[in-house]
Amino acid sequence: MLPIFLKTLPFFGVIALGYWAGRTRFFTDEATAYLTKFVFYFALSAMLFKFAANLSLAEVLSWPFIMAYLAGSTIVYAFATIVALVRRLPMDEAAVEAQCAVIGNVGFLGVPMLTLLMGAEAIGPVMMVLAVDLLFFGSMIVIIITASRDGRVAPGVLLSVGRGLVRNPMIMSIGAGFLWSALQIPIPVPMNEFLSILGGAATPGALFAIGASLASKNAERLSVAVYLSTCKLLLHPFAVAIMALMVFPVEPYAASVMIAAAALPVAGNVYILAQHYRVAPHRVSTAILFTTAASIVTVSAFIAAVS
Repeated sequence: MLPIFLKTLPFFGVIALGYWAGRTRFFTDEATAYLTKFVFYFALSAMLFKFAANLSLAEVLSWPFIMAYLAGSTIVYAFATIVALVRRLPMDEAAVEAQCAVIGNVGFLGVPMLTLLMGAEAIGPVMMVLAVDLLFFGSMIVIIITASRDGRVAPGVLLSVGRGLVRNPMIMSIGAGFLWSALQIPIPVPMNEFLSILGGAATPGALFAIGASLASKNAERLSVAVYLSTCKLLLHPFAVAIMALMVFPVEPYAASVMIAAAALPVAGNVYILAQHYRVAPHRVSTAILFTTAASIVTVSAFIAAVS
């Protein structure tokens, strides 16, 4: 495990540097917001497009892989929802806690870190995990929160969810990249170099932005945060591992990438949704803080185990 830990340490070192910059106000909240926007809309999109454009969707798309990840994640999602309801929480809060239990920081942390630690071949499985998170669970939380408040799912809600997915730059860049690959159009040299330069900013920019954004979050409701962190960092990867290794015939390397991706800390977009709908944002921010700090050890352990 020690060699893997030493390899992951620089990634978390950049996160720690961003946290220091945000905590000391050297990097303001406004600066963090603009850096996050740059990474999200430009750098990470360029990286994902370039990766997808050099892959074949037929080679990447694996229904056993998708079903294994979806089944394992749904089990944990249902467990977290039931625990929340037993604690007599309203349905919208239950949905937010369930989201914390299964949605990892695949875009900003998983894409750059896992492709470097586990090899360039990891990008296909990582993008499949990202697609399931965005398309299925990203839609699920909006539908559940809206339905719990209005008592029904109006057509306008589904339309809003669809528009949100279409406008998501990660989905659009992956889709555009696979379309480019399907058309079998060679990427021109100037365009390839442009994507390399812009995409090269994704890894340090994303990691620094994660740390800087953590600096503005407060730690509250520690007992719930510890429980949600346990669900995300331990229960989720174990459930996914059982589905991938024992239930569905997932290719071993792809299964190892899936398990490592499931071990990632809670994603920042869960906080954005919680803040937008005014549902337990402090609880989510604490879970993000806890899981990111603890994942220095747990992610290394899972990558070492699956390797």
